[in-house]
Amino acid sequence: MKFRTIFTCQKCGFNSPKWLGQCPDCGAWNSLAEEVIAQEGKKTKSTKSFTDFSSPITPLKEASLKDYERIATNIPELDKLLGGGLVKGQLVLLAGAPGIGKSTLMMQTAAKLAKTQKVLYVSGEESVEQIALRARRLNCSSDNIFLVSQTNVQEIIEAVKEVKPQVLIVDSVQTIYHPEFSSTSGSLSQVRESAGEILRLTKPLGIITFLLGHITKEGSLAGPKVLEHMVDSVLYFETEKDNVLRLLRAHKNRFGSTEEIALFKMGQEGLEEVADASLYFASTSRTKDIAGRALSVALEGSRPILSEVQALVSPTHFPYPRRITTGLDLNRTQILLAALERHVGLNLDTKDVCVSLGGGIKINDSGLDMALCAAVISSLRDKPLSALSIFIGEMGILGQSAPVSHLDKRIAEARRLGFKKIYTPPVKDKNIKKGPDIIEIEDLISLAGKI
Repeated sequence: MKFRTIFTCQKCGFNSPKWLGQCPDCGAWNSLAEEVIAQEGKKTKSTKSFTDFSSPITPLKEASLKDYERIATNIPELDKLLGGGLVKGQLVLLAGAPGIGKSTLMMQTAAKLAKTQKVLYVSGEESVEQIALRARRLNCSSDNIFLVSQTNVQEIIEAVKEVKPQVLIVDSVQTIYHPEFSSTSGSLSQVRESAGEILRLTKPLGIITFLLGHITKEGSLAGPKVLEHMVDSVLYFETEKDNVLRLLRAHKNRFGSTEEIALFKMGQEGLEEVADASLYFASTSRTKDIAGRALSVALEGSRPILSEVQALVSPTHFPYPRRITTGLDLNRTQILLAALERHVGLNLDTKDVCVSLGGGIKINDSGLDMALCAAVISSLRDKPLSALSIFIGEMGILGQSAPVSHLDKRIAEARRLGFKKIYTPPVKDKNIKKGPDIIEIEDLISLAGKI
């Protein structure tokens, strides 16, 4: 068999016969790595399709529907994120920055699943003793969990055939390698082919498989990205590792919605569920009246979350005033600041404006617009906003308020948390019970008049 050398971009998979400083496909610099492949690629095992599933041609109306039996992880937050639990043969990619808590979550999940399922935990980063120490720290113990420290994908396949588990966990996909390829572990071809071998084994056998993958803060590592089209579900940790709160989001889910999120907080005994996110934020942020702080209710999937928008407006010492955001969209913030200048007459051209979303999470929800505008006005005028007031609504570029989705659910959450004044756009939904706590805001001018 003859071999040849190519250079593969580790970000997008572009192949070049020679090394290039910049990838012509994705524009990334210094991303091309040398790899050796077989010239007779079509006859080798490495170029097999990722899924060797075949079936006869069948008309759609004659295809029988199969009801998938859900297997609960007994971690309610994770089950809700997955759409009610796991499905036999499901392949899940769990990705996040190193140290964010992926291995911790998987060990806790393995302990829960081991009550009814046989689990094989494969680690390419830790020895068996180290895995056992982490399991002891997390109070995870079961006779149904089997450990193996291995990086050779063929040896991993042999271990699966020997143990015959119902659940397989591979930690992490960047550490395993296929011996038929000379490229280093973690390269695009190694990750792709190794994961393909595991997929071809576990799918027909109905083995639930978790693949753990490391990504940078920008999500630029090629490994997890190239796997997204192969797996059934893609779960991403989206918070910084130094934050106590962990947010897990589904970016892809063939067996459920991608609108749900799961919230965890890191404790001494591992990840703890945050079942009531609003009460979590309410207990840490609603203390007293503060200038530049406005509260709102954001909606993530079907879950209302109490959110705290903080704004700081101060004189600038630069030729151009700065606009800085954390947790909120910068472009959306700049549009709202321009609307405040135009319609309310705020003088912001000599002011730096810093806007942050409390709690260390990122939310893209237009329902926070009114709270952002109220926080900016409050900070500029140095007038504290009541801790018992909440602002829910979208503000347009022309200064008019607009209703947001599931306003009834947001108002119900605000009332549950005990807010006395709820500022909203004009309420037209007959299902929303109006009361003295509802204060309708038509535009930015009327909002500024209430502060």
